[in-house]
Amino acid sequence: MGMLISAEGICIPLDIEMQKPGEDEVACAVRLVERLCQEYPRAFDVVMADGLYARAPFFKKVVSLKKEVIAVLKDERRDLIKEARKRCETMTAESFTRSNGVTVTAWDLENCRDWAQLDMPVRVVRTLETTTVRRQDTGIVEESINEWLWVTTIPKKHLTTKQFVEVAHHRWDIENKGFNELATFWHLNHIYKHDANAIAAFTLITMLSYTLFHAFLFLNVKAIARQGKTKRHFQRLIMASFYAYLEKEH
Repeated sequence: MGMLISAEGICIPLDIEMQKPGEDEVACAVRLVERLCQEYPRAFDVVMADGLYARAPFFKKVVSLKKEVIAVLKDERRDLIKEARKRCETMTAESFTRSNGVTVTAWDLENCRDWAQLDMPVRVVRTLETTTVRRQDTGIVEESINEWLWVTTIPKKHLTTKQFVEVAHHRWDIENKGFNELATFWHLNHIYKHDANAIAAFTLITMLSYTLFHAFLFLNVKAIARQGKTKRHFQRLIMASFYAYLEKEH
């Protein structure tokens, strides 16, 4: 599934692509990205993905479509990570605080070339992010440090280190606000009929309903009216209106 995320963190599902027998999800995603760029050429500038998509064919396809790409960088055996870690040892890190209060120490490495299959330089950003957590069982406040590595085609002159880290972490909004909400409250993970066409139809209908609901909520309901109320509150109001209409008609 391709999902668009706005600067406000609103997730909008755009399209789906069915995975063919014998292929992995990256090959499937390449077709989806190509079609999304054809159908929504101006809707987005950056494609974001997890570590599975840090592959040369995927990056090449996105670049050929005139888009930028960000992917989580994993697997310590990769030459690109080895190059990045070695360069981090000889450069001064940058420190700043994210919008959510997390303290960040960052290394921003441009012109990384130890990705032989890609045949183009990339940018690697490494961060150590410190958060304060309170343990539920003991109530003790502790500091938690997490390391992140990303690889991207976006040059630093277009996106500063701090801006990049904020943008890169928006991928989790896709997981938490997009896929998680669709699965938990819209039952997108439920199979109503074991037929490929039916599965695609139910999925697309759910995506359309999800998009219309959020369009109504954020474009029609004023911010002051949404304050202090959950999405479930408005969902119940809409359902109550439907039931009231049906009772009136019958």
